[in-house]
Amino acid sequence: MKKQAWILPIIVLSQFLCTTLWFAGNAVMPDLMKSCGLEDADIGYIISSVQFGFIVGTLSYSFWTISDRYNPSLVFFISALLGSVFNMLIVIDGISFSMLLGFRFFTGFFLAGIYPVGMKIASDYFARGLGKALSLLVGALVLGTAFPHLINEFLSSFSWKSVFYATSFLTLVGGSLIFLFVKPGPYRRPGKKGDFRSIFKAFKNSNFKAATLSYFGHMWELYTFWAFVPMMLLSYATAQQIEFNVSIWAFLIIAIGSLACIIGGLLSIRFGEKRVIVIALISSGLCCLLFPFMFHAPIYLFLGFLIFWGCTVIVDSPLLSALVAYHVNPEIRGTALTITNSIGFTITILSIQLVSILLKYVPFEYVWIILALGPALGLYALSREDKAADKK
Repeated sequence: MKKQAWILPIIVLSQFLCTTLWFAGNAVMPDLMKSCGLEDADIGYIISSVQFGFIVGTLSYSFWTISDRYNPSLVFFISALLGSVFNMLIVIDGISFSMLLGFRFFTGFFLAGIYPVGMKIASDYFARGLGKALSLLVGALVLGTAFPHLINEFLSSFSWKSVFYATSFLTLVGGSLIFLFVKPGPYRRPGKKGDFRSIFKAFKNSNFKAATLSYFGHMWELYTFWAFVPMMLLSYATAQQIEFNVSIWAFLIIAIGSLACIIGGLLSIRFGEKRVIVIALISSGLCCLLFPFMFHAPIYLFLGFLIFWGCTVIVDSPLLSALVAYHVNPEIRGTALTITNSIGFTITILSIQLVSILLKYVPFEYVWIILALGPALGLYALSREDKAADKK
């Protein structure tokens, strides 16, 4: 117990520090576009390149079952090291658009050895209370994702490149903490050899299938919301002809999800993961549908609405990951979490690109209704699992 008491805070801190890589580009997007001579249409490609890199990375890590076959702490450290290098290469003078996409792609690729592997490490230490542990980890991811916006605000007097220097440094610190202080957990069951087919066998389990399908619906909404929060704020400010600090509010709207994850994890202990997940899916789905009305609301009502959405859009994520981990063989748990992430992030690219296209043809405030399809799928998947369980 004493060991677990300090192990989890280290994993959580490392996860936070390393995931600052994710939205480093988003935080300085206007300056980055100006420096590279890019247009608004290129934003979707820059955002999606990180997601695509993460997808290819998770597929690669899963195919070779890396986090199950090798020391996951070492995998985490090496991934953090390489991710920080590719993140910092963005500061090269005269960088081309293709180089920019390539560096962001490889940053995303090595994030595949950080986020899901961090969950794998936690699952090796916590047989019970995994939902609470993963809630803290995803909370760290949320805070790490939002943190570059805050860094950009604090370093606004310096070049936009300082954001990439800072996030790369933080990532190196986070990777080193895992490598130095977190050894293989007591519940780890090392895989003897790579067997990618084993993950397909897991889908025969109705509980596993329901959890993954619900997770995929959740992902349809999550990263598209996060990616376009600054645009939502800027568009609202333009429409209302007012000014406010977009970087600070973008940070708050995304970062508040970390607190929501912690609260959700605590609630799951008392009420169960599934009940909290259902409430979160219903709430975030309603936010998608209500956006056209809230876009014309007074400023503090609009900002409060986005903060509420920032809470409900993420609170179910760690609980869904916990359900996935519960319903899979421990020997392929790391691979299962990684491949689930891979498919989920493939869905985020489709969602981001679809929204980017719709923004050209649909009034801004109505575009976000399409995101409600994700929560609807999640609720449907869980209801089908309930029916299957009832039949048994």
